[in-house]
Amino acid sequence: MSTLLQPRPEATARQTPQSSSPRWLPVTWSGFVVAALLMLPVLPLATWGVVIPIAAAALLALTAPAAAGLTWLRRRADLTDLAVVGGLYLAVVALFRVAFAVFTTDSVAGLFLSFAAGLILGVGGPVIYTTWIRHRPLRTLGLGIHALRPTLALAVLFGGVQFLIMFRGYALPAPQDWVPLLVLSLTVGLFEAVFFRGFVQGRLEDSFGTAAGVVGAATLYALYHVGYGMTGSEMVFLFGLGVVYAIAYRLVESIFVLWPLLTPVGALFNNLEAGDIVLPWASIAGFANVLAAMAAVTWLAARHERRQSQRLHIGPTQGG
Repeated sequence: MSTLLQPRPEATARQTPQSSSPRWLPVTWSGFVVAALLMLPVLPLATWGVVIPIAAAALLALTAPAAAGLTWLRRRADLTDLAVVGGLYLAVVALFRVAFAVFTTDSVAGLFLSFAAGLILGVGGPVIYTTWIRHRPLRTLGLGIHALRPTLALAVLFGGVQFLIMFRGYALPAPQDWVPLLVLSLTVGLFEAVFFRGFVQGRLEDSFGTAAGVVGAATLYALYHVGYGMTGSEMVFLFGLGVVYAIAYRLVESIFVLWPLLTPVGALFNNLEAGDIVLPWASIAGFANVLAAMAAVTWLAARHERRQSQRLHIGPTQGG
């Protein structure tokens, strides 16, 4: 299991080898994520969004001496990575802003197409850039079955805590009022896990170190909600939530620690409580198509990655 301050695979080659971090360190950070989730119903959301990052910074200061590698120090930035992160981020936010600020309920087709384009770009863009342009493995986006057992264990733990906090004793409305919202939450959750955790956080960490990557990804995650028309206090809460999600992802560097349990459960509850999103049954087909497009580009990338690996394996043998 990775730790919050352990060097990422790509960064390790650029650093002096260090001894591995103690086993209690990932347990400590896992406990922090659980504690942060348990505080959700206790504190006002804006207060929670301030307290949790401060607590994370304090824990980082306490545990940093035990971590392997000084990964909070700035390394040489990959300007190409940063330019692509910035370009895709602005494009995604712009598409969401167009969907929710330009189009209205009178233009459902335009709203959905703009929103769907942002979701697909947020997954397809990083996958294409990572696999075909930079020739990096999909696992650098958190996609794959690496660290499967700890990932599943943490996914069940975090998702279970989130579910109990939000849905224990909760009276669900009629299926037509929550099933479409569940599919929406699954679709948006996959986009956010790949784009903000696997891509944005991963690229920022490799250029600036772990702590900067976590804070930077959480900041961009909060700010991107301007595309939905969120207020300042809501984005303060979302910054804290972004820190928690970034830490959870960093523990195993797999999106499956967040999706399909933790983040969709939270999104579904928030959408039900807000009561401002009403989706017809037909929307399920639309979001299913978005998920299918995300799956298709990922499958093609995985196939390309396997072929490239086979060529590298066979080439030296034929030439020898």
